[in-house]
Amino acid sequence: MPDRKPTLFSCISICFIIFSNVALVTSKSTIEPCSNSDYCNALLGYTLYTDLKVAEVASLFQVDPIAVLTANAIDISYPDVENHILPSRLFLKIPIQCSCVDGIRKSVSTKYKTRPQDTLSSIADSIYAGLVSADQIREANSIADPSVLDVGQNLVVPLPCTCFNGTDNGLPAIYLSYVVNPVDTLAGIAASYSTTITDLMNVNAMGTTSIKAGDILAVPLSGSFPLPCFCSESYVLVLFVLAACASNFPKYASDYGLIVPNGSYAITGSHCVQCSCGAGSHNLYCMTSPLAVSCSSMQCKSSNLKLGNVTVQQSSAGCNVTSCAYGGYVNGTIITSLSSSLQPRCPGPQQFPPLVAPPTYVRDSVFAPAPAPQSDGTTTTVPMTSTVPSIGSLPELSPAGAPLGSMSDASTLLNSVATLPAALMIGLLIKLISPVL
Repeated sequence: MPDRKPTLFSCISICFIIFSNVALVTSKSTIEPCSNSDYCNALLGYTLYTDLKVAEVASLFQVDPIAVLTANAIDISYPDVENHILPSRLFLKIPIQCSCVDGIRKSVSTKYKTRPQDTLSSIADSIYAGLVSADQIREANSIADPSVLDVGQNLVVPLPCTCFNGTDNGLPAIYLSYVVNPVDTLAGIAASYSTTITDLMNVNAMGTTSIKAGDILAVPLSGSFPLPCFCSESYVLVLFVLAACASNFPKYASDYGLIVPNGSYAITGSHCVQCSCGAGSHNLYCMTSPLAVSCSSMQCKSSNLKLGNVTVQQSSAGCNVTSCAYGGYVNGTIITSLSSSLQPRCPGPQQFPPLVAPPTYVRDSVFAPAPAPQSDGTTTTVPMTSTVPSIGSLPELSPAGAPLGSMSDASTLLNSVATLPAALMIGLLIKLISPVL
């Protein structure tokens, strides 16, 4: 049989197939269209790329270091806690403000100052842990030549976020932008955040349950919230507590729209007020912050009660409850309101979310969701390596009743599963060309 030499057309065809396959494996993120100038509170799921101080993490996102700690229920009473060194690979929730920019929801308040050896890819994939792509940074900063970055250059880093009116299925919700890991499945993410696959698909306008590493999902923190309690070499013990707590502050308050996920805290009112959402509660409870130093009066008018104080008095008709509640932070003033009500029975003591010590090490990512756990809604032991990643697919039609969101290309990172067809094509190309060599 005569030797068959590859033609130029066949080589070009194979190369086209290879790069077509590469083009199809871009990661996706959820886009929420918007048309107004309001904003909401949102969270970013961030994995540390190296050991960093709390203040360094906060600086990356231009947020308050204390806000980072309280969002993760980390005890802020430790000495010099803002300079505590957090370990590499720790998963944290970063609180941000989600705005409406150019018709979509995103955060554009983060600025990054370039350092020697930085590239757009290293900034996007490593420093910001896949929350943004190199192309998005390039477009946001109108960079003509991405191979040339000046040291000390300030770059806008657009970050993904969603609001969806601060609700999910009629309950208060705050949305977490979560970067999918190679071992994640949609079922695992849903179980870790005690929601359903259907809810995640609706929120993210997904046509199938297929996800892949690098995808960015909007995860509603409205049903249950996972609180990490113990971690071994292979298992994470996760307790599930209920709901998120929403405020009803006036629109002119600087902390309007505050929503606190269950199991965490928020510091507001210029570090004077601490608000928390206790286990199984929908009610936001605010009190004087342990950081309060120079603060305006937090005493309710015509009363001896101060912010967070509650008195109860049993009577034959029920229980008379009087409380001094927080009403928002307005023009440097802490607003308080006195309320009295007759309730069938007296409330028990206020339940506070348990705090954890500032982390010093990570075993299989203490704060990160585990893949495909099985949950009965109470206490769950989760194997950390029990599943393989699902193969990504192209965006499909949204299910009926899905929110007005969409999945869009967010990154050009390739994972090993997605590049397998390309690898096979390269092997075929080499085999065809080798007789000529």
